[in-house]
Amino acid sequence: MKNDIPEPAGARAPHWNLGPVIEELRVSREATHNIRHHGRVRELPSREALTVIVNGLSAALFPTHYGRPNLTDESIDYFVGDTLTTTVNRLVEQVRRGLLFSAQPDDASEEALVQKAGAITRDFAAGLPGIRALLVSDVQAALAGDPAATSVAEIMLCYPGTIAILYHRFAHRLHQLGVPFLARLVSDIGHSLTGIDIHPGARIGGSFFIDHGTGVVIGETAIIGQRVRLYQAVTLGAKRFPAEENGTLIKGVARHPIVEDDVVIYAGATILGRITIGAGSTIGGNVWLTDSVAPGSTVSQAQMRSD
Repeated sequence: MKNDIPEPAGARAPHWNLGPVIEELRVSREATHNIRHHGRVRELPSREALTVIVNGLSAALFPTHYGRPNLTDESIDYFVGDTLTTTVNRLVEQVRRGLLFSAQPDDASEEALVQKAGAITRDFAAGLPGIRALLVSDVQAALAGDPAATSVAEIMLCYPGTIAILYHRFAHRLHQLGVPFLARLVSDIGHSLTGIDIHPGARIGGSFFIDHGTGVVIGETAIIGQRVRLYQAVTLGAKRFPAEENGTLIKGVARHPIVEDDVVIYAGATILGRITIGAGSTIGGNVWLTDSVAPGSTVSQAQMRSD
């Protein structure tokens, strides 16, 4: 096929003098500004492959919603089996690549790395029925909690909160199984699709509903209980970041909120630090909260009074 894109003016000019530029880039890449993991070239996981994998997993879990709408009782198991086999075969290679970026990737041989990737992928596949059960509870929570929702199909196909939690359930399991880099990539793909940013380390109970959703941020060490509902632009973030004496941030510290069961948090609320929102509480819109809240509380902005 003929290329219809015109050549930019001067593109064929022979005197770009790129030799020194290429040399300086090589020195920067190899020595001066080397940012490679442990100083070595490694195969990166593929965002494109992970997108295909998540689509395949979604189709295997919900065949008529995310797979093929014309499946019958006779064909559905064949479709699920074929889709799942293909998807898991793709996933194991991405897990292997993700393991290259673990804390101590040089401790294992290539053979051991392949075996570990296979074991993780097998464990991930075994957990898919449990993930589906959680996702069904999330969809049911949306149907029960949103008067505008007309059907399960509408929620699964049209609600960004549902798509975000779908990606999170997959990403969180990968995070639990020891491939946090791969989990982060899956999470970021979901973020790009929905505008909802959930770190894969966040622990989220069943029947979770994000209504509207744009701008929601949930940090790495957040813990969310059962039947929690969030609205758009809610932040469950960190209040401060502890650091070493040299200023390097200490990683892995619990620094995000704990939200107990049956809590509702309305639009624009910002909740920071390792505080606890007690069960059954309601947090009003645009509230800035840095202190724990007792169970059954209602927190709203202070009323402005004019004399």
